[in-house]
Amino acid sequence: MDKQLDFVAIGDCTVDEFIKLKDAEVHCAINSDECTISMSWGDKIPYDTSILVPGVGNAANAAVAAARLGLPSGFVSNVGKDRYGEEILEAYKREGVDATHVRVNDGIATNHHYVLWYNAERTILIRHEAYPYAIPEGFVPPKWIYLSSAGESSEQFHLDLAKWLEAHPETKLAFQPGTFQMEMGKEKLAELYKVTTLVACNKEEAERILGLGETDMGELLEKMRALGPKIALITDGPKGAYLSDGETRLKVPMYPDPKPPVDRTGAGDATTSTVVVALALGKSLKEALLWGPINSMSVVQAVGAQAGLLTREVLERYLSDAPEAYEAVPF
Repeated sequence: MDKQLDFVAIGDCTVDEFIKLKDAEVHCAINSDECTISMSWGDKIPYDTSILVPGVGNAANAAVAAARLGLPSGFVSNVGKDRYGEEILEAYKREGVDATHVRVNDGIATNHHYVLWYNAERTILIRHEAYPYAIPEGFVPPKWIYLSSAGESSEQFHLDLAKWLEAHPETKLAFQPGTFQMEMGKEKLAELYKVTTLVACNKEEAERILGLGETDMGELLEKMRALGPKIALITDGPKGAYLSDGETRLKVPMYPDPKPPVDRTGAGDATTSTVVVALALGKSLKEALLWGPINSMSVVQAVGAQAGLLTREVLERYLSDAPEAYEAVPF
């Protein structure tokens, strides 16, 4: 990464091991999306298949999405000096993602998550290793940084990155907060939000970040922007995606599924990263918002967060063939 790239993702990566369950029950509350999955306790539970997917994670998925769409992209992350770390680096090489600044750590394992997969939904058992997070030496400021999920040992790194971005205004930041970044709280990350160009999350995450209960989407967008970002992008599952830059406020529906979803892992990552890639390619806010759900639709048709990511040619074909109702409109 000795030359400027258009898009560099920063965050943890992992191998996801999908375990497809066949003997389980899902229970949902009345008039609620809150569900639990149950299995027999103290028993042997048969499963259908197990699939290992290397090199995934919020930021990793974004780097691959950018590369598939034709944007020169790189990745700043950590792996262990082990078999899984080697598989991850090979995966980035195949995808054309510059992995110069993926640090290989001796004595620290590669992150390994377990995905309990039942029908099209999943619950993920996660564990982030305590990696040494730092802005790499010789890091050339890219046009865009896409920052997402990192582990608990990354708190100081976020503060350092905020100062680095203040010193490098030529680099725009897209921030998709992960679990620990939300736990850090908006107060600790105040300086980072101030130098953010675009913040992206789903509706429940926005309410959590802001410390709010059920809140109107328009209010959520503006309160996320009030933290500092110029643009707020919020997804709301089957209701679609919403975006505001303070002057323009748009919503777009889900792109219709050609067939029932296989696995919803990575759907949100696909939407948000694709919107950012479109902006990096010079697209308008309206065009960028139309791009996002198309990649999300494709991702849920395959197992894992990356297999279904589209090339620019195929994505634009879906856009040209979109039904009349698929449009970004003011709200």
